[in-house]
Amino acid sequence: MSERKVLIAGGGIGGLSAAIALRQEGHEVQVIERYESAHASVYGVGVIQPINALRALDAIGCAQQCIDAGFAAEKWGAIHSTDGHYVADIDGAPIESGTLPPMNGVTRPKLHQILTERAAELGVQIRYSTSFASLEQREDDVLVTLDSGEQISTEVLVGADGVNSGVRPFVLDADVTPHYIGQSAYRQNLPRLPEIDRVIIQGGPNGTAGFVPIGPDLAYMFFNKAMNREDRPAAEDLPAALRRELEGYGGLAGRFRDEFLSDNPADIVLRPEESMIAAAPWHKGRVVLMGDAVHAITPHLGQGAAQAIEDGVVLAEVLTRHDDLASAFAEFTERRYERCRLVVETSEAIGAWEMGKLPDFDNVAATQHVLEVMAQPI
Repeated sequence: MSERKVLIAGGGIGGLSAAIALRQEGHEVQVIERYESAHASVYGVGVIQPINALRALDAIGCAQQCIDAGFAAEKWGAIHSTDGHYVADIDGAPIESGTLPPMNGVTRPKLHQILTERAAELGVQIRYSTSFASLEQREDDVLVTLDSGEQISTEVLVGADGVNSGVRPFVLDADVTPHYIGQSAYRQNLPRLPEIDRVIIQGGPNGTAGFVPIGPDLAYMFFNKAMNREDRPAAEDLPAALRRELEGYGGLAGRFRDEFLSDNPADIVLRPEESMIAAAPWHKGRVVLMGDAVHAITPHLGQGAAQAIEDGVVLAEVLTRHDDLASAFAEFTERRYERCRLVVETSEAIGAWEMGKLPDFDNVAATQHVLEVMAQPI
């Protein structure tokens, strides 16, 4: 297999993971990222890394650094009642002949730093403040025109540019876009209390609170709340709005409300929860999509980043194995589609259950099932 010239649009978790995996296989890789720096492109506070994410990170030489920088848990999570009492464990699932923990939590900036440094170490070129304006598929290449007017010729273009992908319309119909599920998530960092030693999920009257360890001394709190997208609080009102939502909670959520909820709106992130699983194929000609561009995943299972990293690893495998791009992309979609669909649909179902739309849904069993499937080979 000869080396291929690959251009990746998007320098997020998925794009960088794909760049690393492809470069490890000897391909020439360039990443274009519309934000001005690695730090500027990072959203959110922390990321859950279930065991399948760690396995994929291990394949690109980054797992141990994430574990060293984060918090490795002995179980994936636990369910607590509104008043804070323990209800049930969600164990997660081991990977055969492996020593990886069921879950690791790490800050998003640290994960981004680890991936960026690994990519640079391997010789990946990352160009910031750079985005594409258009592309033209030709017989032997894709001609990509950047916003600056510069043109780049590449053998393969990878669209790893997120839920609002600019590459997606060149591959899929324009109406294939993520949809808002009717729920948004608050997030804020707090000191890691001793009892935050795994993902803690605490349901309540107004929504679902939770806590994720992301370092020896750091955790983040999340609160999933049903709301109309247009009714979301203004930025300056976030502290007061979150405080109201947490009325009636005991346990960790009550303690967070009383001791750690920040009065500074800049400390609180509120993001809409969007979902999508695009039908196959995920490619057209020499252009292929990955990550949130084709499978936007709500955060209920902590699998969004995991699936993007897995995409990158599998994409590098198939592009190295096949001389024919159509065969490579067909295998990529075949190996990824059902796995991603399970995660997307189960995450949406958990969100619906949290909003009272699926009263008979078993959140614990559904989560454990997904974790067991994800522990199977990619």
